[in-house]
Amino acid sequence: MNRRRKRKLHLFRLLLFMLLLLFVVGGSAALVLLALSIKDLPAWNEDKLLSSASTLIYDQNEKLIARVGEENRVPVELRNIPEQVQEAFLAVEDVRFYQHHGVDLRGIARAAWTDITGRGLHEGASTITQQLVRLSFLGPEKTFKRKIQEVILAIMVERRYTKQEILQMYLNKIYFGAGAYGIQSAAETYFDKPASQLNLTEGALLAGLLQAPSLYDPFQNPEGAITRRNMVLDNMARYGFITPAQAARAKDVKLEDILKEGKRQQYPYPFFVDYVTEKLVDTYGTERVFKGGLKVYTTLDPRIQEVAEKVMSNPRNFPASVRDKKGVLQPQAAVVVLDPHTGYIRAIVGGREHTHRLQWNWATTPPGRQPGSTFKPIIAYGPAIDYKGMAPASVIDDIPVKYGSYSPSNYDGRFHGLVTMRTAIARSINIPAVKVLMDQVGIADAIKFARGLGINLDPNNHGPSIALGGLNEGVTPLQMAAAYAAFDNQGIYLEPTAITRVEDPDGTVVYQYEPKPYQAMKPTTAYLITDMLKTVITNGTGTRANIGRPAAGKTGTTDDIKDIWFAGYTPELVGVVWIGYAPAKPMPQQYGGLYPAIIWNQIMSEALKGMPVRDFPRPAGIVSATVDSKSGLLPGPNTPPSDMVTDLFAQGTVPTRTDNTHVLVEVCAATGQLPNQYCPERVTRVMIKLPYSVPSFVEDYGQRVPTTVCTLHTAENAGGPPVAGHPAQPAAPPGQQPPVVPGQPEAPGQPGQPGKKPPPTNLPATRPDNP
Repeated sequence: MNRRRKRKLHLFRLLLFMLLLLFVVGGSAALVLLALSIKDLPAWNEDKLLSSASTLIYDQNEKLIARVGEENRVPVELRNIPEQVQEAFLAVEDVRFYQHHGVDLRGIARAAWTDITGRGLHEGASTITQQLVRLSFLGPEKTFKRKIQEVILAIMVERRYTKQEILQMYLNKIYFGAGAYGIQSAAETYFDKPASQLNLTEGALLAGLLQAPSLYDPFQNPEGAITRRNMVLDNMARYGFITPAQAARAKDVKLEDILKEGKRQQYPYPFFVDYVTEKLVDTYGTERVFKGGLKVYTTLDPRIQEVAEKVMSNPRNFPASVRDKKGVLQPQAAVVVLDPHTGYIRAIVGGREHTHRLQWNWATTPPGRQPGSTFKPIIAYGPAIDYKGMAPASVIDDIPVKYGSYSPSNYDGRFHGLVTMRTAIARSINIPAVKVLMDQVGIADAIKFARGLGINLDPNNHGPSIALGGLNEGVTPLQMAAAYAAFDNQGIYLEPTAITRVEDPDGTVVYQYEPKPYQAMKPTTAYLITDMLKTVITNGTGTRANIGRPAAGKTGTTDDIKDIWFAGYTPELVGVVWIGYAPAKPMPQQYGGLYPAIIWNQIMSEALKGMPVRDFPRPAGIVSATVDSKSGLLPGPNTPPSDMVTDLFAQGTVPTRTDNTHVLVEVCAATGQLPNQYCPERVTRVMIKLPYSVPSFVEDYGQRVPTTVCTLHTAENAGGPPVAGHPAQPAAPPGQQPPVVPGQPEAPGQPGQPGKKPPPTNLPATRPDNP
């Protein structure tokens, strides 16, 4: 049998064949990629090297209010920039700038080695010329195709311009952060001087910003800015631009000795413009926003914005500043005003003043702060009405209660007894809100309701204190304004927006706001909450917000008094005001019904000036009924006229049962306790009988059926035989009830302890709201 001899595998030949195959395939792919890159090469336009189109921002009337990008760019000639400052940029961005022809292979290798070893200052592999063409012609995409185009364009630029011209265009175009484009604007922004007067340490600091302007911002991150500046100085010494001694002296310069205060407002309505710019950058990227020539149409109402800024700049509208280890600390503040029917943001003020030192916009930047009692309508009362059919006249017993280890308390230390929901909201009583949340709604449904109002909370991280605004995440004034807007808008929630339309420079619409209304609650729920919140302003904790026209609102003060709020609205506008220290610290004797309500009043009064007065529209399905204010049921045969209250209900939720809590009780005429056989006189009173007892310090204790038997009359002092039908009773503590006129029923509502005044029905304007 003939056997074919097996051919031995030659490993070297196989490897050679694979390398040749890879070379052919790779070369072909490279040629194809090169051809595609050249085919799609951006059109040459020298104007793009010299300038870029700024983004234009317009108000609600399509009037130009700001330019983002070009406005803060002032060209400067290279000869007016100190040589050491130029060298600082070369040392960190392109040390062989004057030796290469647009692309630096040695620089690429050096940057790769630095990345691998992690030693020394990170230097980009792109030359200054490559960066210039990337800024002028190309986008931020990092692809092989873009890199090839970048190299081709860089070589073209090097052939057309001198090195000095290229460096000048680069320094006038690059972004330095804080809205500053070009070295002249950067010098003014950070040091309040022209570029011609920059010194070595200032130039090194600016050169260090380019890698990440926001990260190394000296106003917000001074430590990072110093570290980066010193690394630039080390590079300059390494490459021979300066001596080590010069670098050491420049490092000794402190930031506070060279940075300006940063308080100059460089454009109108800065908080609103900053918010819009932030949203644009999130969507379109920095390059397109700051040099793409977008036209942005916003919801800004300049008149309301100016009013808000003026009110917020008045120091008399805020608690006094305090002194700590770092110096004088003044309370921060924020306000948001929006249209409830469109979701359009009309004004934003995110702080007492607009400076580079602000770490965030207090009005819009998460995670926000604790909302205190302004959260009650969102988390407790709103879902109670919407899901459980409760109403303003529903009754909650304000008595001591405990849920696990949590025992809520009221701001005034009192327990008011049986109160309606309307009274609890108007007087901002804590315990009823917690009881409604835990006993009627449940945390899961409450969080579901809040989610419908744009506030997302984790049900696993919250307990009973959420009823009083005890949140792990916190909320911003913008979130609160959007949530309250749904109460104002017949239950319809709209996500707030500041941008209505975005266009490219040629007029092509790239974004058009399309509202997505969501029915977050029944219209009747929204109206009932609104009607109760009107009571807060007319005779509750928010009387300082009374502007003489229909308005609804809620005060808020956190338990530790670190945050105070007022959230309010009229049929036309919603406004939310927050005040607090940063970092958070207590503000003794402050509450939401004071300065926040005053600020809200001043802004809304001016914003609505000249508008016709109108009330909140009443939706179908709202009815009126008279009920017993101690049980929430229909008046029964024993309900006294003083305990009858007429209030509003959603149709179908009016109670059908009659009151059975008011009962006729015979008591000792002298002590008000249950009579024993020795009591000489007895009277019949209308009292409240419930299946549980309450402590004597509850303020309506005297209106409830007594649980003790008369201890005043005994066999020794009775002066006569026992009264028939009343066997002797054991002694009890001294009497708890006030005396009444024999034979006359007691008017309900009398206090339960002698000498104690009944609780007020209306609160004065100075009464604080509860935490």
